[in-house]
Amino acid sequence: MAASRVDVAARLRGLLGWGRWLALPLGSLLALAFAPGAQYLLAFACTAALFVLWHDASPREAAWRGFLFTVGTFLAGTYWLFHSIHLIGQAPVWVALLLMLGLVAIMGVYTAIVGYVGARWAPARGALRWLFLLPALWVLSEWFRGWFLSGFPWLALGYSQLSTPLRGFAPLLGVYGVSLAVAVTAGALAALLLGERRDRIVAAVIVLCVWGTGTALTRIEWTVPRGAPIRAALVQAAVPQSMKWAADQRAHTMQLYADLMVPHLGADVIVWPESAIPALEANVRPYLAQMSALANESGSSLLMGLLRRDAATGSYYNSVAAWALDQPVQWYDKRRLVPFGEFFPVPQAVREWLRLMNLPYSDFQPGRAGPAPLRAAGETFAPTVCYEDAYGSEQLGLVRQSSLLVNVTNDAWFGDSTAPHQHLDISRMRALESGRAMLRATNDGVTALIEHDGSLLGTLPQFQPGVLTGQVQPRTGRTPYVRFGNWPILAVLWLGLAVIVVLRRRSIRR
Repeated sequence: MAASRVDVAARLRGLLGWGRWLALPLGSLLALAFAPGAQYLLAFACTAALFVLWHDASPREAAWRGFLFTVGTFLAGTYWLFHSIHLIGQAPVWVALLLMLGLVAIMGVYTAIVGYVGARWAPARGALRWLFLLPALWVLSEWFRGWFLSGFPWLALGYSQLSTPLRGFAPLLGVYGVSLAVAVTAGALAALLLGERRDRIVAAVIVLCVWGTGTALTRIEWTVPRGAPIRAALVQAAVPQSMKWAADQRAHTMQLYADLMVPHLGADVIVWPESAIPALEANVRPYLAQMSALANESGSSLLMGLLRRDAATGSYYNSVAAWALDQPVQWYDKRRLVPFGEFFPVPQAVREWLRLMNLPYSDFQPGRAGPAPLRAAGETFAPTVCYEDAYGSEQLGLVRQSSLLVNVTNDAWFGDSTAPHQHLDISRMRALESGRAMLRATNDGVTALIEHDGSLLGTLPQFQPGVLTGQVQPRTGRTPYVRFGNWPILAVLWLGLAVIVVLRRRSIRR
């Protein structure tokens, strides 16, 4: 047995000599753990492989390996950024590459810092390193990159576990709690490869506890049904992004939405996707009045994604309008905008250059803080527009007041790529965290009805016009995550790191 472990250790040392070259392909492989690949075991294997690559590496080398690993993940996992910026946005190739590679490099820096800190100040080996310190640093980096400099919370490890028992941690600690469970499991794998007998025993016990707890948590109903289910109809017009804003297509698009909706009048709520009509709300008011009147007369509430201009301030908003029975129109304005898509954080001179280059450069304004939920079909809806549902903790104020979630989006920017499937799983995680069903209407997929436990009640095929119908159950009550947000998981991580620092100092003194 001892001889075999020596042989394994020797082979590992040989591989670690190639660590910098292994990091990039291993990171790329991690992207397959997320939708649509959904090979969830890769989340453990690839993260464990990175922890092994960090073994005995100098701080500088560990930083390089962490950087290349995450660069590989985001190159493979968010390649669709090039599609949206160049093919749809019509930016020059060099601009699209610069923006995409710039974002990928920034994501890599976060993991480089984790690698450097782990190599510089963590114990060189042992359960404390693999099962506590590296997982805690990893999840803190996910949380930090999710909001710093506007944030990009895509591809957090927790999103890979919607079909495993680890999903049970989501209503308790949110997606970062699931990420921590993944990272601890990966650390246990590293301990099995690199640790002493005591480390391996501790790793096995902790993994059993983590997975057993996750399994038990999946059996808890954190929220309860409220009233009867409501009938929903989600409209997907599948208008290609390349045609959406063509002036000669507007009338056709308006007629298409009307034709799709009319057979489903009478549903409790009808939802159209983000910026469904390619025009400002003020320019199509007669049409909107006709559609809302049809819905009202049939007993339906209508929710619709629209672009609007505030006449008083001249500001533009990406919004959701809601027409409920015998009520004035309600508005929700998107609060989390897309950098270089909906606003341009650049000096005025650069804006002028963008205008000369025939690139979009007009800014939208974020909606006000603390909006009210939308009232429709006798229920309260917590709305999100497009990718702002990736910022789960920012929506909790609305969720606490609501019995259902609704997301309107337009993933046509990303074509037939992995992005719409990744985005769907983000929406599923929000439903799971909140214990509330979600109505998700998209322009060309993936339109879905999502149950309160994150499972799919139904979807529409991508790139095909259609209407998804079904019943969803409003629910009341608050999951622990809805009550407290990310504070519990952050408290656990920071407290754990503080304890490790104290123990490390005592060990050094001894």
